[in-house]
Amino acid sequence: MMIEHVKAFVKDLLGLAVFYLIFTTFGYASFHIPSGSMEPTLEVGDRIFVSKFPFGYNRFSVPFDPPIFETRVLDGAPERGDVVVFTLPHRDYTDFIKRVVGLPGDRIRLQEGRVYINGTLVPRTYVRDVDYTNYSGYPLRVKEYIEELPGGVKHRIYERTDRGRLDNTPAYVVPEGHYFMMGDNRDGSSDSRDMHDMGFVPHASLVGRADVTTFSLYDCDQGKEIDCAFGIPYGRFFTAIR
Repeated sequence: MMIEHVKAFVKDLLGLAVFYLIFTTFGYASFHIPSGSMEPTLEVGDRIFVSKFPFGYNRFSVPFDPPIFETRVLDGAPERGDVVVFTLPHRDYTDFIKRVVGLPGDRIRLQEGRVYINGTLVPRTYVRDVDYTNYSGYPLRVKEYIEELPGGVKHRIYERTDRGRLDNTPAYVVPEGHYFMMGDNRDGSSDSRDMHDMGFVPHASLVGRADVTTFSLYDCDQGKEIDCAFGIPYGRFFTAIR
């Protein structure tokens, strides 16, 4: 009788493992946010669901990135303004999350913190000054803006200064099959502006589109205007990612 119970338990466990593998490969995967590069859109401690079907499937769709599906199946392309997760082989197969700012063929340039796409200045509207303590414990003062990308996507960004290390760049032409990615925390993100670090992101590296925060372990003591009660950041739960 004991052996039958063990066999049933192992069978159920294998069934759950197969279901998990299928769900996380072809449906949604869960990721956590470890850094502040996408503040204020995503906060450190957020848990998010990333949908994989919008961009199709390849090796990076499967847990542990096995060398299969080298050619993407059911291929799809991100739109400008999408927040996406991607894996970079030249960065030890690390997963990153950024916003798609430049599409193939676009000409992107930064001048004094402002983004120019194909020669046109991307408008931004000042919202407020924000004082908070970041996840490393350092006090920061930033300006919050609403930026509107071509196509109409509006999203929030943080800027500490318009004279930072990556606030003035040459004009970059995005190659075919690649994307220009930027973090919403412009002075706290290493992204495609640094060609010696991240550079252009290949289409083959895309994992999926970030759709929703499921829950969060955000530190309510940072001082931002986020709905918290008893130290629980309810304002970060089940929020669509824009």
